[in-house]
Amino acid sequence: MPDTKILVLHGPNLNLLGSREPEIYGRDTLADIDARTSSLAAELGVTVEARQSNHEGELVTWIQQAGAEGFHAVVINAGAYTHTSVAVRDALSASDLPAIEVHLSNIHKREEFRRTSLISEVVVGQIAGFGPQSYLLALRAAVQLGAKDK
Repeated sequence: MPDTKILVLHGPNLNLLGSREPEIYGRDTLADIDARTSSLAAELGVTVEARQSNHEGELVTWIQQAGAEGFHAVVINAGAYTHTSVAVRDALSASDLPAIEVHLSNIHKREEFRRTSLISEVVVGQIAGFGPQSYLLALRAAVQLGAKDK
């Protein structure tokens, strides 16, 4: 596992964590989540790189390039694009890398439109509802999948 690289992607509005609807998403900022993820990655002996974008095309490009950049798995919180983006879904589907879908809140207990994930059928699994811990659970799974994939 020492050479395992995991790409963590954060979609739109996740840059507002900590101030955006804290009753739903909590008070942790994206920087807090990235710091915890990096700390766990170091503990597990892997490399993690986190990126955030509010732009669908940028997320698609990052997914498409992940394998060529040496990543072994993708952890993705696609934010609202989870429910709307065929482009993100298609990029994940076309990728040879295992991907794990992450959500801070339990999307299945929220508004009806949030209960539909366009990407769930093309990822290995979905982790939702555990707040920032969702990312750590996903990272552990991604490390196992990425190590198998090597």
